[in-house]
Amino acid sequence: MKKPVKLILLPMLTAGFFFFYSCNQPVIIPDFDTLTDEQRHLPEFALSGISITEGLEAKLFASEPTITNPTNIDIDHKGRVWVLEAYNYRPEITGNEIKPEGDRIVILEDTNGDGVQDKSTVFYQGPEINAPLGIWVMGNQAIVSQSPYVWMLTDTDGDDKADKKEIIFQGISGEQHDHGMHSFVFGPDGKFYFNFGNSGAQLRDKNNQVIKDIHGLEINTDNFKQGLVFRSNTDFTNIEVLGQNFRNNYEVAVDSYGTLWQSDNDDDGNKGVRINYVMEFGNYGYKDEMTNASWSANRTNKEKEIPHQHWHLNDPGVVPNLLQTGAGSPTGILVYEGRLLPEVFWDQMIHADAGPNVVRAYPVKKDGAGYTAEMVNIMVGDKNQWFRPSDVCIAPDGSLFVADWYDPGVGGHQVGDLNRGRIFRLAPPRTRYKIPNYNLNKVKGTLEALQNPNLSWRYQAWMALQGFGAQAEKELAEMFASHENPRMRARAFWVLAKMEGKGQKYVDLAIADSNPDIQIAGLRAARQLDLDLIPIITKLSENNDPQVRREAAIALRFHPSPEAPGLWAKLAVQHDGEDRWYLEALGIGAHSQWDTYFAAWKDAIVEADLNKKANQDIIWRARTGNSIPMLASLAVGQDEPLEDRLRYFRAFDFNPDVEGKSKALINMLNNKEADQQEINRLVIAHLDPQYTKRSPVAMAALKELIAESEGKQEFVDLVSKFSLNEYNTKLLDLAIQNSGNNLGRNAASTLMQLGGKNLIVGKLQSKEDKVVIDMMASLRGIGSNESIALLENVAFDANRSINVRREAASAMGASYSGEERVLDLLREEKFPDNLKASAVNGLSRAWRRTVRQEAATYLENGEDSNLPPMNDLLAMSGMVENGKSVFKNSCAICHQVGEEGMDFGPKLTEIGSKLSKEAQYIAIIHPDAGISFGYEGQILKTKDGNTYGGIISSRTETDLELKMPGGTSVNLKTSDIASIEQMENSMMPAGLERSMTAQEMVDLVEYLMSLKKISSEAK
Repeated sequence: MKKPVKLILLPMLTAGFFFFYSCNQPVIIPDFDTLTDEQRHLPEFALSGISITEGLEAKLFASEPTITNPTNIDIDHKGRVWVLEAYNYRPEITGNEIKPEGDRIVILEDTNGDGVQDKSTVFYQGPEINAPLGIWVMGNQAIVSQSPYVWMLTDTDGDDKADKKEIIFQGISGEQHDHGMHSFVFGPDGKFYFNFGNSGAQLRDKNNQVIKDIHGLEINTDNFKQGLVFRSNTDFTNIEVLGQNFRNNYEVAVDSYGTLWQSDNDDDGNKGVRINYVMEFGNYGYKDEMTNASWSANRTNKEKEIPHQHWHLNDPGVVPNLLQTGAGSPTGILVYEGRLLPEVFWDQMIHADAGPNVVRAYPVKKDGAGYTAEMVNIMVGDKNQWFRPSDVCIAPDGSLFVADWYDPGVGGHQVGDLNRGRIFRLAPPRTRYKIPNYNLNKVKGTLEALQNPNLSWRYQAWMALQGFGAQAEKELAEMFASHENPRMRARAFWVLAKMEGKGQKYVDLAIADSNPDIQIAGLRAARQLDLDLIPIITKLSENNDPQVRREAAIALRFHPSPEAPGLWAKLAVQHDGEDRWYLEALGIGAHSQWDTYFAAWKDAIVEADLNKKANQDIIWRARTGNSIPMLASLAVGQDEPLEDRLRYFRAFDFNPDVEGKSKALINMLNNKEADQQEINRLVIAHLDPQYTKRSPVAMAALKELIAESEGKQEFVDLVSKFSLNEYNTKLLDLAIQNSGNNLGRNAASTLMQLGGKNLIVGKLQSKEDKVVIDMMASLRGIGSNESIALLENVAFDANRSINVRREAASAMGASYSGEERVLDLLREEKFPDNLKASAVNGLSRAWRRTVRQEAATYLENGEDSNLPPMNDLLAMSGMVENGKSVFKNSCAICHQVGEEGMDFGPKLTEIGSKLSKEAQYIAIIHPDAGISFGYEGQILKTKDGNTYGGIISSRTETDLELKMPGGTSVNLKTSDIASIEQMENSMMPAGLERSMTAQEMVDLVEYLMSLKKISSEAK
């Protein structure tokens, strides 16, 4: 892997500036560390703090004010860069005012070849263009993806301005959803490829009718899971779903053989960003295939590491990941088949990941039926971490263009700046931007265009060659037969195969070719052309290359021929027990025909040797009742440790024969094996609930297991799965005892689902504040209307203590629906003054910035406050070191950071990980808003007339310790105490902010926000 190096050519170092030469003109790039914060954000210093890999030079092609916030780009055959802007992106998060004229599609052009745009044209702007995320340009037309729509925009008169707009698709997720529709690309087969993320939900046509795929299945959540990858004709007919169960798959890339590549990102913070080879019709494991449960849900044989758990990689039926890249926010991706960039990037994926500020390549190598890959950085914002690459695209000269969203965060809830944006061009040093021109009226010129690395040229060439028809066949055939680059041969093949009446001839030639990739392209073309696949698969089933056999297995999916089971069995017996890619291809091919395919396999192997890993794999992957006896034998077999047999118990979850697997599982109970207790636990976990309730043996084992698991998440899971409301009282106890964690919340949620609301209400009516607060802590964040209503009733109950009411007001806003309810009550002025700050405090951690900002407007700083409004405070910049001094002077008398300060109030060592900036301000300005449990102030009066104020830190039957501000303590005998009364207000002094200037307050909060938990990696 090449190490990124500074962008320095012919270096001369002068006063902190680096010089290099581009196009024979000196260009100055100052060292990032020498720039002021203001200078670092100026376009003229855009390349400072960014490292470029050896052999490439980066140049700023365009920036603000010409463009802002580029979400996606495409480059047409003229070398012009088409940019989607999204100034109106997520106003509920950014708080920006919407531009009523809408977002823009801008064409940028370099007219003099110096690599810098000097002409810009607004192709289209309108209020309906609302933060679009994908663009594909084809001549005078552009397909623009902007959930819930996909638009076709056409320039009918050649003035580079769209004057016709049509809906292609609609009904995709909601407006401005990042996890909706993304861009289209043109494949070598003359098809369109596109995708949407896990919120796409459905695909509807221009008439708002749900579209059916080529197999007659409606494209919706009933038939397909989460993020999807599609293929269609260029008129948007014959739509196929090529892969499913991704999260936010941002773009799909297709190489010249028709192989698909795609990135996908995890639920934020789990370091599971991945790169995938998209095996056609594969399931990619974001949600549980059978239950749609999240990756974090308990399951048998769960992967040991979270990044692997995230994609259900141990489940049968999940295609493996090519590569996991860690944390990130992956965006644009392509396959670079040009030759201008250094050789390490030839024919490899190039990918933008805005999260870690990087553009990378992923050189792949074949590995059995799959691939391995490594990471090679191209462009890294190692110091300039506002560099947020949102897309990559290849120009007709083979240079690489990178769109830079340019932001302190990464879209979604992190976005912070919509007024800037950059486009960079990367090429070898001193390479001018020269656009080739081809004569598409001649076959020779069109063949040259077909070989260009730019997709727009290849689209133009494809269409022209189809128009030439037989006139182009001879020269195309020569290119197919003899070109030195097999990818160019594949491009010629696809054009020939799709010519009227020529498909069978050229498919036969491709299948007979010595290159496995050409053979694969031939089989893929045969499937698209609906040719007779049996003779082809018969020949390829004996191929030495496992990737060819992989494609043969996939081609058997849905195949009606009576010869298909035998061919599948022939492919299956060649599984070596080590190649998960090959195994999943077999599973894809057997889909909906497992009974006949599995039976043919059993006949082919005569006696299944269950000690053979390859046979174990087939049984584990099978989805037929015929596999159950062997699966059960493997599950209880004593030759392997139980840990190695967990996979077989998990496989029962995917077998469709409920009756057969339930009987087999019950037969495993109480066999008195060495590990029988654990086997009983596994059996119960995988039994069908309704079948279990009909079996006395199963119910006895279930109750024994429930008794053993009391107090654990397993207990909640079992009670929930089997709907056993006789355990509601125990669920209630668990919710109270675990009020500060997910176990308590899950117990409370399950209790509500099982009709235990009255039990919860009983605890909420307790005379003990601690019991009520613990119960509310477990209700907090559930987010159902019922749970929010319970919290609201407590908040507005005037007979409750003020601390309980404040806690309830704060807890109400801990969910998305709760946020809406609290805002409604604030707008209607329903909260009394002594609850308002707590309600706002509960919204200060909201994901949506607009929620936090609106909530803050309902609080005033006080009549004599010298502070500006909250939103003005949030807009100010603070200095950590100054804030540390303010803390020492104003806060350390009661709070500790590390070992510094007094141990009286809550410790603040990791407060930046716990509270948002809004919440920090609220806690200082309105200390009554959220008094931490256990830190409520108490007023103690003794029998001899003394009065003390502080926090009770210890209490026994005979003694009491009261901790007082400043860190001192007093010990009292309980027999001497006349009364104890809880303070209504916080012991933190109100008006503390009046002792500070606005800037000191901002500095203090900046310091508090810097106090974050150190991760194990950082340690």
